Amino acid sequence: MTDAEEVEEVLATVEDHVAYVTINRPQRRNALSQSVIRRLIRVFDEAQEDPDVWAVLLTGAGDKAFCAGADLKEFDEMARQGRQIPVPMHGPERNIFEVVLETYKPTVAAVNGPALAGGCELALACDLRIAADHAILGMPEAKRGMGANFATAMLPRLLPRGIALQMLYTGDPFSADEALRWGLYNRVVPSADLQKEAEALVRSIVANAPLSLRRYKEMTTKGWELPVQSALRLNVGPNPYLSEDREEGIRAFVEKRRPVWRGR
Repeated sequence: MTDAEEVEEVLATVEDHVAYVTINRPQRRNALSQSVIRRLIRVFDEAQEDPDVWAVLLTGAGDKAFCAGADLKEFDEMARQGRQIPVPMHGPERNIFEVVLETYKPTVAAVNGPALAGGCELALACDLRIAADHAILGMPEAKRGMGANFATAMLPRLLPRGIALQMLYTGDPFSADEALRWGLYNRVVPSADLQKEAEALVRSIVANAPLSLRRYKEMTTKGWELPVQSALRLNVGPNPYLSEDREEGIRAFVEKRRPVWRGR
């Protein structure tokens, strides 16, 4: 696959401090081929390093699926050719979820349709998830004789253990309303309203100081499993209290105007 073809499978633009990222394989239910995974890793790396990007909004093309997970047709073709299929504990399959999780800028998944297997894991790697009302969420790997390494680590941190294990053991998906009830979705909206509502959410995020957002992301990610006393002693990224933006925020409050953030 050429670079041009690879780029078309993942669309990425930056507008008003938001990186808009779309998995563009609707004919394959936005499945994660090896080329898509490589491209997503590059896009998230670039967004992290771009000072003009303050948040990332990830979605899938069309309304049939957010992401159906690994491209099983690609796996089958590899097996028929005698090639080893990728093992999620190594290489880009592992890296994509970790890259999204550890991106130090806020990430929002606009779940425009079913998010299954690796697609569910990709959504879980994002900080916030706003979903269309038909967007089921599930981990069917056991039905295909596969594993779910990222989900086995994440789900027990997000759900009661028994609920997480039920989701993994049965492979049965949650409806959008069930996912909302268990806190896996932040909001569920009619499909026709998803893009508008997702953009409103991400714009409400980037209205705030980017260094504060980065501090929140890094502190909550790196301090997740630490004792409170240890988490409080973390010193990650630029300190907002020492920034020009802190001075601007206070001055704007006193002057009753909107602050103009500079990210420094």
